[in-house]
Amino acid sequence: MKSVSNVGLDNVQTVYSGPEGDLWELIMGEQIHIGGFASSNALAKEAGIKAGMSGVDLCCCNGAGMRFLVRMFNVRKMYGVDATPSVVQEGIKRVKQEGLADKIHFTQADVCGSGLESNSADFVWGEDAWCYVVDKEKLISEAARIVKPGGIIAFTDWIEGNLELATNEAERFLKFMKFPNINNMDDYCCLLKKNNCELITAKNTNLFAPCVDLYLNMLNMQLTYDALKIINFDFDLMQAMAAEMVFMQHLAHKGKIAQGMFIARKRN
Repeated sequence: MKSVSNVGLDNVQTVYSGPEGDLWELIMGEQIHIGGFASSNALAKEAGIKAGMSGVDLCCCNGAGMRFLVRMFNVRKMYGVDATPSVVQEGIKRVKQEGLADKIHFTQADVCGSGLESNSADFVWGEDAWCYVVDKEKLISEAARIVKPGGIIAFTDWIEGNLELATNEAERFLKFMKFPNINNMDDYCCLLKKNNCELITAKNTNLFAPCVDLYLNMLNMQLTYDALKIINFDFDLMQAMAAEMVFMQHLAHKGKIAQGMFIARKRN
Protein backbone atom coordinates (compact mmCIF):
# COMPACT_ATOMS: atom_id res chain seq x y z
CA MET A 1 0.00 0.00 0.00
CA LYS A 2 1.18 3.50 -0.89
CA SER A 3 -0.02 6.33 1.36
CA VAL A 4 0.23 10.08 1.83
CA SER A 5 -0.21 12.21 4.96
CA ASN A 6 -2.75 14.96 5.57
CA VAL A 7 -5.43 13.59 3.24
CA GLY A 8 -8.67 12.37 4.80
CA LEU A 9 -12.45 12.43 4.76
CA ASP A 10 -12.69 16.21 5.03
CA ASN A 11 -10.76 16.55 1.74
CA VAL A 12 -13.09 14.11 0.01
CA GLN A 13 -16.16 15.92 1.33
CA THR A 14 -14.79 19.20 -0.01
CA VAL A 15 -14.28 17.69 -3.47
CA TYR A 16 -17.75 16.20 -3.77
CA SER A 17 -19.48 19.22 -2.25
CA GLY A 18 -17.94 21.64 -4.75
CA PRO A 19 -16.90 22.30 -8.34
CA GLU A 20 -14.30 19.52 -8.49
CA GLY A 21 -17.04 16.95 -7.96
CA ASP A 22 -19.12 18.63 -10.68
CA LEU A 23 -16.13 18.39 -13.02
CA TRP A 24 -15.77 14.66 -12.43
CA GLU A 25 -19.45 14.16 -13.22
CA LEU A 26 -19.12 16.29 -16.36
CA ILE A 27 -16.37 14.14 -17.84
CA MET A 28 -17.33 10.73 -16.39
CA GLY A 29 -21.10 10.99 -16.44
CA GLU A 30 -23.57 10.29 -13.65
CA GLN A 31 -21.79 7.01 -12.96
CA ILE A 32 -18.57 8.58 -11.69
CA HIS A 33 -16.32 5.58 -12.18
CA ILE A 34 -14.05 4.12 -14.83
CA GLY A 35 -16.04 2.44 -17.59
CA GLY A 36 -19.49 3.70 -16.57
CA PHE A 37 -22.38 1.44 -17.58
CA ALA A 38 -20.17 -1.25 -19.14
CA SER A 39 -18.06 -1.56 -15.99
CA SER A 40 -21.15 -1.76 -13.74
CA ASN A 41 -22.73 -4.34 -16.03
CA ALA A 42 -19.62 -6.52 -16.07
CA LEU A 43 -19.28 -6.37 -12.28
CA ALA A 44 -22.94 -7.23 -11.66
CA LYS A 45 -22.93 -10.13 -14.12
CA GLU A 46 -19.72 -11.61 -12.81
CA ALA A 47 -20.96 -11.25 -9.23
CA GLY A 48 -24.21 -13.03 -10.06
CA ILE A 49 -26.49 -10.16 -9.04
CA LYS A 50 -30.09 -11.25 -9.63
CA ALA A 51 -33.63 -9.94 -9.42
CA GLY A 52 -35.08 -9.84 -5.91
CA MET A 53 -31.74 -9.43 -4.12
CA SER A 54 -31.03 -6.70 -1.59
CA GLY A 55 -27.69 -4.90 -1.49
CA VAL A 56 -25.62 -2.26 0.27
CA ASP A 57 -23.49 0.26 -1.63
CA LEU A 58 -20.63 1.51 0.54
CA CYS A 59 -19.42 4.96 -0.58
CA CYS A 60 -22.53 5.28 -2.73
CA CYS A 61 -22.08 9.00 -3.60
CA ASN A 62 -25.37 10.17 -5.13
CA GLY A 63 -26.60 6.63 -5.71
CA ALA A 64 -25.97 6.16 -9.44
CA GLY A 65 -24.77 2.60 -8.85
CA MET A 66 -27.88 1.75 -6.87
CA ARG A 67 -30.16 3.22 -9.53
CA PHE A 68 -28.32 1.13 -12.11
CA LEU A 69 -28.81 -2.09 -10.11
CA VAL A 70 -32.50 -1.45 -9.45
CA ARG A 71 -33.22 -0.59 -13.09
CA MET A 72 -30.98 -3.04 -14.94
CA PHE A 73 -30.89 -6.04 -12.58
CA ASN A 74 -34.24 -5.61 -10.83
CA VAL A 75 -32.61 -5.55 -7.39
CA ARG A 76 -35.39 -5.36 -4.80
CA LYS A 77 -33.79 -3.00 -2.26
CA MET A 78 -30.59 -0.98 -2.09
CA TYR A 79 -29.14 0.77 0.94
CA GLY A 80 -26.46 3.37 0.28
CA VAL A 81 -23.94 4.65 2.80
CA ASP A 82 -21.89 7.80 2.29
CA ALA A 83 -20.32 10.32 4.69
CA THR A 84 -20.73 13.46 2.56
CA PRO A 85 -24.02 15.24 3.39
CA SER A 86 -24.36 17.06 0.06
CA VAL A 87 -24.12 13.92 -2.08
CA VAL A 88 -26.56 12.05 0.17
CA GLN A 89 -29.06 14.90 -0.20
CA GLU A 90 -28.51 14.95 -3.97
CA GLY A 91 -28.98 11.18 -4.07
CA ILE A 92 -32.29 11.40 -2.18
CA LYS A 93 -33.42 14.07 -4.63
CA ARG A 94 -32.48 12.01 -7.68
CA VAL A 95 -34.16 8.79 -6.55
CA LYS A 96 -37.35 10.74 -5.87
CA GLN A 97 -37.18 12.33 -9.32
CA GLU A 98 -36.77 8.90 -10.90
CA GLY A 99 -39.55 7.29 -8.87
CA LEU A 100 -37.22 4.90 -7.06
CA ALA A 101 -37.51 6.16 -3.48
CA ASP A 102 -39.34 3.01 -2.38
CA LYS A 103 -36.40 0.84 -3.44
CA ILE A 104 -33.35 2.97 -2.60
CA HIS A 105 -32.48 4.28 0.85
CA PHE A 106 -29.54 6.39 2.02
CA THR A 107 -27.62 6.49 5.29
CA GLN A 108 -25.19 9.30 6.03
CA ALA A 109 -22.44 7.58 7.99
CA ASP A 110 -18.82 6.46 8.05
CA VAL A 111 -18.63 3.39 5.82
CA CYS A 112 -16.30 1.76 8.33
CA GLY A 113 -19.10 1.89 10.91
CA SER A 114 -22.36 2.17 9.02
CA GLY A 115 -24.69 0.98 11.77
CA LEU A 116 -26.46 -1.31 9.31
CA GLU A 117 -27.63 -4.71 10.51
CA SER A 118 -25.15 -7.62 10.44
CA ASN A 119 -25.72 -10.51 8.01
CA SER A 120 -28.50 -8.54 6.32
CA ALA A 121 -27.55 -8.02 2.66
CA ASP A 122 -27.33 -10.44 -0.24
CA PHE A 123 -24.39 -8.43 -1.54
CA VAL A 124 -22.19 -5.43 -0.75
CA TRP A 125 -21.28 -3.20 -3.69
CA GLY A 126 -18.69 -0.52 -4.43
CA GLU A 127 -17.45 1.24 -7.56
CA ASP A 128 -14.15 3.10 -7.67
CA ALA A 129 -14.76 4.77 -4.31
CA TRP A 130 -13.07 2.70 -1.62
CA CYS A 131 -9.79 4.36 -2.62
CA TYR A 132 -11.06 7.39 -0.66
CA VAL A 133 -11.29 5.44 2.62
CA VAL A 134 -8.38 5.76 5.05
CA ASP A 135 -8.81 2.44 6.88
CA LYS A 136 -9.40 -0.15 4.18
CA GLU A 137 -9.06 -3.01 6.66
CA LYS A 138 -12.02 -1.68 8.65
CA LEU A 139 -13.94 -1.09 5.42
CA ILE A 140 -13.56 -4.69 4.24
CA SER A 141 -14.41 -5.90 7.76
CA GLU A 142 -17.59 -3.79 7.68
CA ALA A 143 -18.55 -5.18 4.27
CA ALA A 144 -18.05 -8.73 5.54
CA ARG A 145 -20.10 -7.97 8.65
CA ILE A 146 -23.06 -6.63 6.69
CA VAL A 147 -23.29 -9.33 4.01
CA LYS A 148 -25.08 -12.60 4.72
CA PRO A 149 -23.15 -15.89 4.96
CA GLY A 150 -22.89 -17.06 1.36
CA GLY A 151 -23.40 -13.50 0.15
CA ILE A 152 -21.19 -11.54 -2.21
CA ILE A 153 -18.83 -8.59 -1.86
CA ALA A 154 -18.38 -7.06 -5.32
CA PHE A 155 -16.42 -3.91 -6.06
CA THR A 156 -14.10 -2.13 -8.42
CA ASP A 157 -11.45 0.27 -7.22
CA TRP A 158 -8.45 2.28 -8.33
CA ILE A 159 -5.37 0.28 -7.41
CA GLU A 160 -1.63 0.33 -7.90
CA GLY A 161 -0.82 -1.56 -11.09
CA ASN A 162 1.63 -4.33 -11.81
CA LEU A 163 4.45 -1.81 -12.01
CA GLU A 164 5.07 -0.16 -8.64
CA LEU A 165 4.58 3.58 -8.20
CA ALA A 166 7.70 5.50 -7.25
CA THR A 167 7.39 7.44 -3.99
CA ASN A 168 7.19 10.83 -5.71
CA GLU A 169 4.67 9.51 -8.26
CA ALA A 170 2.45 8.09 -5.54
CA GLU A 171 2.56 11.32 -3.53
CA ARG A 172 1.63 13.48 -6.51
CA PHE A 173 -1.15 11.15 -7.68
CA LEU A 174 -2.67 10.61 -4.23
CA LYS A 175 -2.67 14.30 -3.35
CA PHE A 176 -4.35 15.24 -6.62
CA MET A 177 -7.02 12.57 -6.27
CA LYS A 178 -7.50 13.14 -2.50
CA PHE A 179 -6.76 9.46 -1.80
CA PRO A 180 -5.18 8.83 1.62
CA ASN A 181 -3.65 5.63 0.25
CA ILE A 182 -3.95 3.11 -2.56
CA ASN A 183 -4.00 -0.67 -2.36
CA ASN A 184 -2.56 -3.07 -4.87
CA MET A 185 -4.26 -6.26 -6.02
CA ASP A 186 -2.69 -8.43 -3.32
CA ASP A 187 -3.61 -5.97 -0.55
CA TYR A 188 -7.32 -6.31 -1.28
CA CYS A 189 -7.11 -10.08 -1.80
CA CYS A 190 -5.45 -10.50 1.59
CA LEU A 191 -8.05 -8.33 3.34
CA LEU A 192 -10.93 -10.30 1.83
CA LYS A 193 -9.41 -13.63 2.81
CA LYS A 194 -8.66 -12.33 6.31
CA ASN A 195 -12.35 -11.49 6.71
CA ASN A 196 -13.64 -14.99 6.03
CA CYS A 197 -14.30 -14.49 2.33
CA GLU A 198 -13.54 -16.85 -0.54
CA LEU A 199 -12.01 -14.96 -3.45
CA ILE A 200 -13.83 -15.47 -6.75
CA THR A 201 -12.42 -12.72 -8.98
CA ALA A 202 -9.44 -10.39 -8.70
CA LYS A 203 -8.38 -8.85 -11.98
CA ASN A 204 -7.35 -5.73 -13.83
CA THR A 205 -10.27 -4.55 -15.99
CA ASN A 206 -7.82 -2.90 -18.44
CA LEU A 207 -10.24 0.03 -18.73
CA PHE A 208 -8.25 2.70 -16.92
CA ALA A 209 -5.88 3.95 -19.62
CA PRO A 210 -8.41 4.09 -22.50
CA CYS A 211 -10.96 5.82 -20.28
CA VAL A 212 -8.48 8.49 -19.15
CA ASP A 213 -7.62 9.03 -22.82
CA LEU A 214 -11.34 9.54 -23.47
CA TYR A 215 -11.78 12.01 -20.61
CA LEU A 216 -8.87 14.15 -21.76
CA ASN A 217 -10.06 14.06 -25.36
CA MET A 218 -13.52 15.22 -24.29
CA LEU A 219 -12.11 18.06 -22.21
CA ASN A 220 -9.82 19.19 -25.01
CA MET A 221 -12.16 18.67 -27.96
CA GLN A 222 -15.72 19.20 -26.69
CA LEU A 223 -16.21 20.12 -23.03
CA THR A 224 -13.67 22.92 -22.51
CA TYR A 225 -16.25 25.67 -22.07
CA ASP A 226 -18.45 23.52 -19.83
CA ALA A 227 -15.49 22.71 -17.58
CA LEU A 228 -14.37 26.34 -17.40
CA LYS A 229 -17.88 27.43 -16.47
CA ILE A 230 -17.91 25.03 -13.51
CA ILE A 231 -14.68 26.53 -12.13
CA ASN A 232 -15.73 30.13 -12.83
CA PHE A 233 -13.45 30.44 -15.86
CA ASP A 234 -10.27 30.06 -13.82
CA PHE A 235 -7.84 29.27 -16.65
CA ASP A 236 -4.89 28.74 -14.28
CA LEU A 237 -6.83 26.15 -12.30
CA MET A 238 -7.92 24.47 -15.53
CA GLN A 239 -4.33 24.18 -16.73
CA ALA A 240 -3.14 22.86 -13.37
CA MET A 241 -5.85 20.18 -13.27
CA ALA A 242 -5.19 19.24 -16.90
CA ALA A 243 -1.51 18.74 -16.10
CA GLU A 244 -2.41 16.36 -13.27
CA MET A 245 -4.79 14.45 -15.54
CA VAL A 246 -2.03 14.07 -18.13
CA PHE A 247 0.29 12.81 -15.38
CA MET A 248 -2.38 10.28 -14.36
CA GLN A 249 -2.72 9.26 -18.01
CA HIS A 250 1.03 8.63 -18.10
CA LEU A 251 0.85 6.43 -14.98
CA ALA A 252 -2.07 4.46 -16.42
CA HIS A 253 -0.30 3.74 -19.70
CA LYS A 254 2.81 2.66 -17.77
CA GLY A 255 0.69 0.15 -15.86
CA LYS A 256 1.31 1.89 -12.54
CA ILE A 257 -2.36 2.54 -11.76
CA ALA A 258 -5.36 0.46 -12.78
CA GLN A 259 -8.97 -0.38 -12.07
CA GLY A 260 -9.25 -3.66 -10.22
CA MET A 261 -12.36 -5.84 -10.05
CA PHE A 262 -12.89 -7.92 -6.91
CA ILE A 263 -15.60 -10.45 -6.12
CA ALA A 264 -15.62 -12.60 -2.99
CA ARG A 265 -18.14 -14.83 -1.21
CA LYS A 266 -18.57 -14.76 2.57
CA ARG A 267 -18.12 -18.24 3.95
CA ASN A 268 -20.99 -19.88 5.84
